[in-house]
Amino acid sequence: MSALATVLLSALPLAAGWAGHVWWLRGCLNTARRDPLTGLRTRDGFTRRATALLKDPRAVVVLADVDKFKHINDTFGHAAGDALLKATADRLAHHVGPSGVAGRLGGDEFAAVLIDDHGTAADLLAVLHGVLARPVDGQDPAVSTTVSLGWVRAADFPADDLSGLLRRADEAMYAAKQGRAGMRRAGLGRLFATVTGRRSGRTGARTDGPIVTVAA
Repeated sequence: MSALATVLLSALPLAAGWAGHVWWLRGCLNTARRDPLTGLRTRDGFTRRATALLKDPRAVVVLADVDKFKHINDTFGHAAGDALLKATADRLAHHVGPSGVAGRLGGDEFAAVLIDDHGTAADLLAVLHGVLARPVDGQDPAVSTTVSLGWVRAADFPADDLSGLLRRADEAMYAAKQGRAGMRRAGLGRLFATVTGRRSGRTGARTDGPIVTVAA
């Protein structure tokens, strides 16, 4: 056996061990980027995928917030609340499909980026809004609520990054929730001016700036 062959054979166990370690690390990283309750991507994992999707001019950014979630928890218990969050996540991920991405930003707040192939985002999201309001399978029918949606077309604000688009969708979602409109599209107005990046109605937001214009 040549010296080269001997060296290569002796290196095989080390290479195999390193490959296994890399595979293990990758699995740990993927797990860390998934929310343990819903299975959706966490903020970090969502941000990475969503940022890539925003290179497509057909991208639409959606922010979803479960209405009266605290009431569900207080009335039916945290297990019922968890079931509602899981159902919301499953339905959102299914609706977004493999070409988009959905994530849980925290609590009862979800975000998604979808690719609007046919320019029918408003219709697609109207259907999603109805789907998200359905009762949870296996739970008391009373364990249901609506979900307020705010959305924005990335092409309308080409200078905005993901953070800016999420803020616009957040403004529209809040307007929808306050007006009980179900869903709103962010218009071409200015974002609510804040120091901390918090919108009107949230802790830390200023109240002396212009409010974003929204259109149904």
